[in-house]
Amino acid sequence: QEQLVEAGGGLVQPGQSLRLSCKASGFIVGYYAIGWFRQAPGKEREAVSCISTYDTDTYYTEAVKGRFTMSRDSAENTVYLQMNNLNHGDTGVYNCAARRRAPCSTSDREFGSWGQGTQVTDCS
Repeated sequence: QEQLVEAGGGLVQPGQSLRLSCKASGFIVGYYAIGWFRQAPGKEREAVSCISTYDTDTYYTEAVKGRFTMSRDSAENTVYLQMNNLNHGDTGVYNCAARRRAPCSTSDREFGSWGQGTQVTDCS
């Protein structure tokens, strides 16, 4: 049974930071590419970031480069997304997703397991 659980979302003011977590059970995150996606009401789901198997590669969409950082804690079987200097464009529901034995991808249809999502709201 593969499961992902996100946490860490909340309400912030512009310029503040949040740290999202994605805890996996039923599989080892080090053998999967883990991606973060976000979706605002009425908008398409957007790929935000990804970390590949064995941390060999990372991806960040241009809008978050220099502000967001992914990391993996193997002992806790958890992936994190550190989000700094948040702005209005970062508002949305954030989901983590897992892609078995594969490199990073920006296509949500290529990820098999998904978490329930956590809300990030930037007040502006």
